[in-house]
Amino acid sequence: MTFDPTTLEPYLGDFAAGARLSALACALALAGGLSLGIVAALMRTAASPLARRIADIYVDVFRNVPFIVQLFFLFYGLPEIGVELSAFSTGVLALSLAGGAFTSDVIRSGILAVDPGVLEAAQVSGLSRLTIYRRIVLPIALRNSVRPLGAVFVNLILTSSILSAITLNELTGSAKIVAADTFQPFEVYALLLLMYAVMTWLVSLSAGALHRRLNRNLG
Repeated sequence: MTFDPTTLEPYLGDFAAGARLSALACALALAGGLSLGIVAALMRTAASPLARRIADIYVDVFRNVPFIVQLFFLFYGLPEIGVELSAFSTGVLALSLAGGAFTSDVIRSGILAVDPGVLEAAQVSGLSRLTIYRRIVLPIALRNSVRPLGAVFVNLILTSSILSAITLNELTGSAKIVAADTFQPFEVYALLLLMYAVMTWLVSLSAGALHRRLNRNLG
């Protein structure tokens, strides 16, 4: 076997397009997952037993069911009841729902880690519960959760490779097409491995830098 990566030069545009699609899907899923995670975390720490139960069910379902099963249900199952989404929309929705379940754990831990003394001081000052959570609890929780949230985003990038199973030509889907055209799977998947490694490394590096910046004035 001869290793000749130069034969992939005509296909670099396909890899770049796939990488852009993966990045866009993951960015949208991060926003969706973060929003869902915050809501679920607030419900899981609420005084209402019903709210806690609903949030726990959501987290348990999407954390304990294989992602590909969730993806197939949304892409192939929902049309049976009249809900049809494009492959891209389905992928973003699936990643958002799964990401929200894991993000909920991170945000919940951040909320529970807030110093009770801070909450007591805010309550004594007459602030409402909504204001306390919006201006004090969530900012602190999110600041302390930057590194774990970075890990969640890395997992979203890795999980997005499964979206090729619903005919979405993101990075892995594009690589499959190139491999079929060139009959050089070793070179194709070596490049794919490298691209995912670079993407996840950049996210980890950015999360670490953001964490240090947000916490640079803390002991």
